[in-house]
Amino acid sequence: MSNIDSGAASRSSGQPDPQVPYHILSMKQKWNLVIFVSLAASFSPLSSNIYFPAIDTISKDLGVNASLIALTITVYMVVQGIAPSLLGAFSETYGRRLTFAITLAIYTAANLALAFTSNYPTLMVLRGLQAAGSAATISISAGVIADIACPQERGRFIGTNAGIRMTGQAIGPIIGGALNSQWGFRSIFWFLFITSLIVLGALMIFLPETQRSIAGNGTIVTSGFQKPPIYYIRPPSAWSNSVETKGPAPRSPITFKKAFSPLAYVLEKDIAALLVWGAVAYTAWSMVTSSTTTMLLLGFPLLTQWQLGLCFLPNGLGCIISSLSTGWILDQSFNRALERYKEEHGIPPDETVDHSRDFPYVQARLRLMPIFSIVLMISLALYGPSFEFNDLRKHFGPNLAAPLILQFLIAFSATAIFNINSTVLIDCFPERPASATALNNLCRCLLGAAGVSVIQPLIGSLKAMKAFFIVSGVVFLFTPLIWVEWKWGERWRQEREDRRAQ
Repeated sequence: MSNIDSGAASRSSGQPDPQVPYHILSMKQKWNLVIFVSLAASFSPLSSNIYFPAIDTISKDLGVNASLIALTITVYMVVQGIAPSLLGAFSETYGRRLTFAITLAIYTAANLALAFTSNYPTLMVLRGLQAAGSAATISISAGVIADIACPQERGRFIGTNAGIRMTGQAIGPIIGGALNSQWGFRSIFWFLFITSLIVLGALMIFLPETQRSIAGNGTIVTSGFQKPPIYYIRPPSAWSNSVETKGPAPRSPITFKKAFSPLAYVLEKDIAALLVWGAVAYTAWSMVTSSTTTMLLLGFPLLTQWQLGLCFLPNGLGCIISSLSTGWILDQSFNRALERYKEEHGIPPDETVDHSRDFPYVQARLRLMPIFSIVLMISLALYGPSFEFNDLRKHFGPNLAAPLILQFLIAFSATAIFNINSTVLIDCFPERPASATALNNLCRCLLGAAGVSVIQPLIGSLKAMKAFFIVSGVVFLFTPLIWVEWKWGERWRQEREDRRAQ
C-alpha cells in the first residue's frame, strides 16, 4: 500500500491500518508536538489563576464591590465550558491548525483590549471573550494528541499535556501577584498579550495539520493554510512519493445541531457516569481554589500579596506532579492489560488490537481511580478544619502547613481523576476526540461555576469547617459512580461499538 493510499484509508476510517503506522511522526517529533500544543493550551488555566491575586486591586480601581469582580470568575468558567463545544466541532471538520489560529487570535485580541479596560461591564465582556479564546485550545490540543498517538502511548501524552497546562495553575498566581504589586492589574493582561502573540506566531510557522480526516496518518500532502511554512523548507520524507492534494476534501458546514451533537453522548450510560464523577471532582477542587484567597486572608490576615501568590503554589504543583505521574501510570496499566489480553486470545505481540474488539479499555484505565477518589474525599474533609483549630493556634500560633499540604493532595487526586476521565473518553470516541474533550470540559466547567458561586456564601454563613464537610459529603454521595463504571462501563462501551458497527 502506498503512502497516499494508507493515509486515505486512515482518513476515511479513523482507525489505524495494522500494516501502516498510526502516524508517521517519530516519537521525538510526537513529544515536540505535544509540548508545543500544550503550551498553547496552558493559557486557559494561566488566565484564570493569574487573575486571583488582583481581585482586590481591580475592585478598587474600577470602583465596584469585590463580589462583582468575583462574578467575572464565574462568567469565565461558564464560557470556558461552552466555547470548546462549538470550536471542538469546528476543528473536527476544518482541522486543528485553522481552529488553533482562530482561537488564539481571539484570545490575543481580548488580552490587548483588557489591558485598556476602564469599567466593569467591559471587563465582564472581555473576560468572557478571553475565556472563549483560551478554553478551546484544551480540547483542540487533546484532538492533536488523539490524531498522532495510538492508545498504548496516549496516556503519557495526555498526562504531559495536562502537566504543562497545570504549570499555569502553579505559576499564574505568583506572576499575577508580582505584576499586580509592581505595575498594577493591567500589566497582567499585557503579559498575557505578549506571550500569546509569541505562541500564536510559533504555531502558525511550525504546527502541521493533524486532523486524520484531512491529513490521515501524516502521509497526505496538505496545501494552502493547512501546510505550515516550515514544511516548505523541510517537508516530511513520507511526502516524497505522494501527490499533493488540490484542495481540502468536501466537508459539510458546521451547524448548531452538529456543533452540539456530542451532547448526545451524555445519554450513553458509561459516558454519563464518567462525566458526572469528573464534574463533581472538578467542582470540589474549583471550590478550594477559588476560595483560597478568602480563606487565607481570614485565617492569616498578615499575608502580603506576594506571599498570598506563593500560597497557590502547592495547588499548582499537585496538578503538575499528578499529571506527569498518572499519565505514565495510565500507559503502564494499559500496556499490561493489553499484554494479558493478547496472551489470553492468542494474538501475536506485534499485532494491533482493533478498537471494536472486546478489549477491556475501561477497566484498563480505571484501576487506580478508587485510590485517588478516597484521597480526594479525606483531604476535602480535613481541609476546612485545618483553618479552625483555634485551641492549637492559641498555643502554637497560625500554621500554614496543614491547609497547604491538603491543597496539594486535593489538587493531586482531582487532577488524576481528570486525566483518567479524559483518556477514557478519547478511547471511547477516537474519531471525535476534540468534541469528546469539549463535552467533558462543558460538564466540569458548568458545574464548577455553580460550585464557585456558592462556596463563598457557604463559608460566610457556616464557616470553613462545616462548609467543606458539606462539600466532602456531596463528593462521597457520588463515589458509587466509580463502581458502576467499573462493573458495567466496559459492557456498555462494547454495546455502543456494536450499534455503530451495524
